Amino acid sequence: MDRAALADFLRRRRETLQPGDVGLPAGARRRAPGLRREEVAALAAMSTDYYTRLEQQRGPQPSPQMLASLARALRLTGGERDYLFRVAGQNAPTSVSVATHVAPALLRVLDRLEDTPALILSNLGETLVQNRLAEALFGDRSGYTGLARSEIYRWFTDPAERLRYPEEDRDRQSRAQVANLRAAYGSMGPQSRAGEIVRALQKASPEFAELWERHEVAQRFADHKTLVHPELGAIELDCQALFTEDQSQALLVLTAPPRSEGYEKLQLLAVLGHERFPADTGPR
Repeated sequence: MDRAALADFLRRRRETLQPGDVGLPAGARRRAPGLRREEVAALAAMSTDYYTRLEQQRGPQPSPQMLASLARALRLTGGERDYLFRVAGQNAPTSVSVATHVAPALLRVLDRLEDTPALILSNLGETLVQNRLAEALFGDRSGYTGLARSEIYRWFTDPAERLRYPEEDRDRQSRAQVANLRAAYGSMGPQSRAGEIVRALQKASPEFAELWERHEVAQRFADHKTLVHPELGAIELDCQALFTEDQSQALLVLTAPPRSEGYEKLQLLAVLGHERFPADTGPR
């Protein structure tokens, strides 16, 4: 661990960012350039004291998970992320963990979406980042671990995952989930995390096994869907997806036409805040 290089890199990257770059209000005039230490700490979900000690060359060695959070908070590119890991004395992320490093270009768009639900997903349906309204609509998805991080895996193993869709739409969603996984499997290969999910679901879900044999492949760029909120009921929304160049991540934005019932319910959702689905209250 090169403490001096790590501290200098963190400080310089922090000083190059403005509040608007990460979706924060500018606030009062700042005496120093860039973000404040407490702002970076909040974005990385760590204490201000811990982050301050890193910049002062006296903190403990950060874990890979902590470094990944810092890379996301500081909007690092892939090369900058790898450098951060190396000066912190950790191996650069593997191809598996690289897929969870959020593309900075998508983050910049997400940071500017405050009045409609938006989230960034991996090609395996793993929620990487979600804004406040997406958490209110879907529940906080940050706590899932292992294969359950993938909404595709949860769809076929956790009945509560389906409660946010009307019963008459669940068969279509099942086919879409499998078709998305087939696309990821084709690009990542059988020995990848996609292959691991496929093998686990073939054992756990006869429904999945039957759909997998159809060899349907698709990535949805646009969709009209109805979601069921526990307090507001059915909400009709349009879903648009913005993919990275390599198709490994997508920014999903859910909107409703102005003055529509769906639009009015999104306004209510902003007031209600977090009303979690049953799937978010049980063990994971």
